[in-house]
Amino acid sequence: MSDLERYTVTMPRDLLQSFDARNARKGYRNRSEAIRDLIRAALVQDEWTRPGERVAATMTLVYDHHTRALADKITELQHEFNEQVASTLHIHLDHHNCLEVIVLRGKAGQVRALADALASLKGVKHAQLALTTEGRLLS
Repeated sequence: MSDLERYTVTMPRDLLQSFDARNARKGYRNRSEAIRDLIRAALVQDEWTRPGERVAATMTLVYDHHTRALADKITELQHEFNEQVASTLHIHLDHHNCLEVIVLRGKAGQVRALADALASLKGVKHAQLALTTEGRLLS
């Protein structure tokens, strides 16, 4: 016996047409696959609303490495939050700019606190936190 359940969804025709067009652009074979992914994304977002939930993320920073002591501050924060930092990747983009990708894991509240602290440093030109999950709550 399958563990899949069938259900019906009713929506306006133009909304469904837009959804189908999106799914075609993204390469979904059917609506069910697309809906499963949307539900999983919503559940991941929900995990991040609970500060004590174990999550994972990547933090991407672009910064001017000539900004006084910025690299040291980034390193200090990573040491301060060492339980949340799983790995880092540092790339020199050009003479002035660096890109750093930091893989994070831990409790949502602590991961978000580190991401906010990094993003607010003077000299950081762009910061983006990509939220994901450890996958325990998804099937």
